[in-house]
Amino acid sequence: MRHGKKFNHLSRKKAHRKALLKNMAISLIEHKRINTTLAKAKALRKYIEPLLTRAKKAASEEKIKDATHHRRIVFSYLQNKDAVKTLFGEIAMKIADRPGGYVRVLRTGFREKDAAEMCIIEFVDYNSDALETKTSSKKRTRRSRKKKSEGAENTVEDTNLLSEDNEDSVVVNEDNSQEEE
Repeated sequence: MRHGKKFNHLSRKKAHRKALLKNMAISLIEHKRINTTLAKAKALRKYIEPLLTRAKKAASEEKIKDATHHRRIVFSYLQNKDAVKTLFGEIAMKIADRPGGYVRVLRTGFREKDAAEMCIIEFVDYNSDALETKTSSKKRTRRSRKKKSEGAENTVEDTNLLSEDNEDSVVVNEDNSQEEE
């Protein structure tokens, strides 16, 4: 029985699963975003979040010499000096204010050959498109509604209707006379 066994085995033995997650974590740290299956992304999220928390703690405890301990613990998981250096330098500074949830999983659809559900896993603080604040713009209609003087309102509305019905466009001058182009 599987009582209390909560992680996904990913149809692999322990050593193969460990190597897979290690390599995916290194790729995610180097590239900030990777494309993979949904099951692997969810397993990777559980694997990498504690490592990111250790990097964040080490960045906050830089005055204390405990940062070396955190680096060695993370290195025991990753076995890659460049990835550890990037993680404790650049990434730890970006995630210093974030209380958790350092990575995001975005579903992208199904793979064509075997219909596996694909997704993108990325660091939340590195997605420049999502970080930009979107300004709320008013709903636009097909016809422009500009503020006009009271005398010219009827003439301009009539010319808009004429220009939609006819191929010839009608221009309204300031003195409310109509001309065809």
